[in-house]
Amino acid sequence: MTWRVGALVLVVLAAAAAVVGAVPLARDVVAGRGTPVIEDVPGPDTGPVCPVDERYVDEEPAGLRDDVLAAWRALRSAAQESGVPLCLNDGKRSAGQQRAEFDEAVRRFGTPELAANYVLPPERSNHVKGFAVDVQPWAAAEWVAANGGVHGWCRRYENEYWHFEYDPAHPQGCPAMLPDATAG
Repeated sequence: MTWRVGALVLVVLAAAAAVVGAVPLARDVVAGRGTPVIEDVPGPDTGPVCPVDERYVDEEPAGLRDDVLAAWRALRSAAQESGVPLCLNDGKRSAGQQRAEFDEAVRRFGTPELAANYVLPPERSNHVKGFAVDVQPWAAAEWVAANGGVHGWCRRYENEYWHFEYDPAHPQGCPAMLPDATAG
């Protein structure tokens, strides 16, 4: 299958997902059908304005793995019960979306090494793998940093207060943060 046919299949799958409300993921195996590669499943490019801070968006969590989506919804519900509105400023990205983000960071910071402190190339990004989210505004991210561990959400990098990754393997607490994305 050429990359164009593969891209067409993903477009058709995305359109079908919009109709039925779910994005098929790599583990959703159906006999006789090819399976999408999760790294190629796109996430939203944007979303409505975050109702508590208009500098950010609140995109739909489309494209996250099923377990991550359920965990995101549980986290968001727990935050709402605590009176803390969370905005999903950035969630799932395809490899192409991540490449564009990384290339923009290289232009902004001057070198791939400096850019990688804030945006990883697609092959290293957990946004591409479907289990990382960026939470805004600051107060919401602080709440997730303090309370997200019991829901499997851990802040990963000291220099990115907004970036959280779902990892249910740490129910007793999150691992130590890394200084930045290049340390991982």
